[in-house]
Amino acid sequence: MTTDFQLTTLCYLERDDKYLMLHRVSKKNDINKDKWIGVGGHFEDRESPEECVKREVLEETGYDIPLEDFEYRGIVTFISDKGDYELMSLFTAPCPDGEPAFCNEGELVFVGKKDVYDLNLWEGDRIFFRLLEERRDFFSLKMTYDIEDNLREAVLDGKDITP
Repeated sequence: MTTDFQLTTLCYLERDDKYLMLHRVSKKNDINKDKWIGVGGHFEDRESPEECVKREVLEETGYDIPLEDFEYRGIVTFISDKGDYELMSLFTAPCPDGEPAFCNEGELVFVGKKDVYDLNLWEGDRIFFRLLEERRDFFSLKMTYDIEDNLREAVLDGKDITP
């Protein structure tokens, strides 16, 4: 089986104890269809993680956040029995004042940090939300999903934490 290797970024913009969340409802063929995620996307040619996240945040929200305001929080490795393999750089950043721009990938909504767990999230996203709350140090998280997109393995900094 060949794996499709992807480099991506994801950022949670923070304001008033809330995250800016993207409800992915716009695209028909979207692996994240109907899920709530942060903003981010795929690397373009020769981009660093910081350059990618800055560009993606600007494209999806209209917020032009200075590079130094992004905090690189962790690296998340996603493996799927469907053959997908993704290395995602996870960031947080303070959200500027004002409303976000229109996003053609879904609806942008500010959600209380404690309320994100009630949303339709990927099972593994709940793990890194907890890590963002509890830790300030950089972490490495590996998550493996089965063919039906169920989380079957979670490894944090080399230690199995599978729920």
